[in-house]
Amino acid sequence: MSLRRRLTIATGAALLAVTVTGCSGLGRSMVGTLSYETGHKFVVTVTSPSVNGCHRLAPSGATRIENNTLVDIQLYRTRDCQGEKPIYVATNSGDEIAPGTLPWRSYNVIH
Repeated sequence: MSLRRRLTIATGAALLAVTVTGCSGLGRSMVGTLSYETGHKFVVTVTSPSVNGCHRLAPSGATRIENNTLVDIQLYRTRDCQGEKPIYVATNSGDEIAPGTLPWRSYNVIH
């Protein structure tokens, strides 16, 4: 194989690697569904939400959640993913609030 051909192949491979790794953080999502029941007994299902940032739940909050995604999440009782004692919900599991406690109002992804 000629030197020129080897350099062309190496350059192409390097560009491909840079392109793939450069875009991997953009647009990443939680593959699967996140379903929750609101304080008004409505069921909301979100399909493959982003892994970035804080996500608000329905204004009335969530009383029960099913995490059928490929990542773990943390639930908060505030609208801004702040506060003490967030609730950890592993992938393919769920949780429900205790009677008389505040609903969850936001979540973020653990990654």
